[in-house]
Amino acid sequence: MRRQSTAGEQRRATVTDVARLASVSTATVSRVLNRNYPVAQATRERVESAMRELGYVVNAHARALAGVSNRTVGIIVNEVIDPFYAYIARGVEREAALGGRLCLVCCTQGDPQRELAFIELMHERRADAVIVVGGSIADRTYTSELARRARELDAGGSKLVLCGRPPLGEHAPTAAVEYDNEGGAFAITDHLLMQGHERILYLGGPPKLSTTRDRLAGHRRALELRGVTPDPELAQPGAFSRNFGHRRMAELLRNGPEFTAVFAANDMVAAGAAQALEEAGLRVPEDISLVGYDDIPVAQEMRPRLTTVHVPLEEMGRQAVRLAVSGGDDDEWREPTTSALRLGTHIVVRDSVAPRSTKNSRA
Repeated sequence: MRRQSTAGEQRRATVTDVARLASVSTATVSRVLNRNYPVAQATRERVESAMRELGYVVNAHARALAGVSNRTVGIIVNEVIDPFYAYIARGVEREAALGGRLCLVCCTQGDPQRELAFIELMHERRADAVIVVGGSIADRTYTSELARRARELDAGGSKLVLCGRPPLGEHAPTAAVEYDNEGGAFAITDHLLMQGHERILYLGGPPKLSTTRDRLAGHRRALELRGVTPDPELAQPGAFSRNFGHRRMAELLRNGPEFTAVFAANDMVAAGAAQALEEAGLRVPEDISLVGYDDIPVAQEMRPRLTTVHVPLEEMGRQAVRLAVSGGDDDEWREPTTSALRLGTHIVVRDSVAPRSTKNSRA
């Protein structure tokens, strides 16, 4: 039976209505809803039956005002259709669901101010954790604002988790899930060098992003350790997109430096570059060797299949949730200091690299 207003219109049932129908106190109803205190099974079933009969819906806003977590995990990504972010988000959602938590996804479109605003929004909603995914820009004001929000979240019982980016330092109460970004770039570059390629074009990646800086650092370290002097003309940063890979590769093939191999900053850039190479009548790997980064499904769908660096994307998402929240309702899950976890990367060798010969160079 739904409670009716004096005007004959349906009104929303309240905790008091549920308590009256179940013959319990409102405190008992609250304990059943919040699961923060033991309640006898028979009593819990009676309360839940009354809630169903009345069509009772929890007032999430009122619970937030009362200081009760609404069991959500916020995830902030650059772009939801990008497989890099999508697979991390899937890991977050699956791990959050195991704890009965809702996952809310926000897209920044690469705008740091939108990122900060979304963190503020998740704080207002009293999310259990806010997970920020992807590289960060090197900006002191932005970093300071991010650290301030981390402290505010921590004071409110939540946690800011940095996923795929470096920690903010000892004075910012965050958790961080990183992967060996520089190490992966070093390994894939060394793989090309071992095949005789010294003129390696590095293609893609926004230059101000921490992800790009780390990958370029690993790439250059491998060159230097093999005695190859990095050529500034062979470093061509840009967007992490297929369109950029296609457009910039086509431009470089018309009027660019000589190279025998391409290290695309991610697999989507590699897919665009491969299209441009094919349109120019060049074969992979017979004429130009090509590698990528991330190991998303497109790497196996390409022909030839793409040699790339595997990043454990979904596991990163799962670990981000695990660092921030526990599975139990009554556990103390907050860490008083910064915690960090680094996951490994490795090369997946497929069909897109061949040993350098005198004919497979792009003049």
